[in-house]
Amino acid sequence: MLAQRISEQRAGVGDPRALVGEMRRTVLLVPSAEPGLWSARSGGVRWICAFTDETALARFAVHHGPVDRLMDYVALLGARIVDEIVPTLDEPTGLAVDIADEDGAMFFPPVTGVVPDGVAVDSGAAQEGGGRER
Repeated sequence: MLAQRISEQRAGVGDPRALVGEMRRTVLLVPSAEPGLWSARSGGVRWICAFTDETALARFAVHHGPVDRLMDYVALLGARIVDEIVPTLDEPTGLAVDIADEDGAMFFPPVTGVVPDGVAVDSGAAQEGGGRER
């Protein structure tokens, strides 16, 4: 269902709030990497990489995984990623979904309504020092 909501949003007919809600309810597959979850940095933001199914994860693994073994991953609710994991990190962090699919990728930035206000880059709490240091 999340992949469908992403497709709708990319076509300009989706509801952003419904998309975020669907992301929060969806079990996502997140590659594991030492010492934690697979992530990448771009534009001053750390992006936790997650996938809607094993097929999407496999497309990513072809280019980024170890060639001699399967890519390890964990299954986590989107809400757990943005509500529990993101706040433990010491930098602005968002969620990147299905990044190996050029026409199906979606980024959930570290802003109010996606991550907790205390770590959202656009919240007063984060800007006044109640969130992470920049």
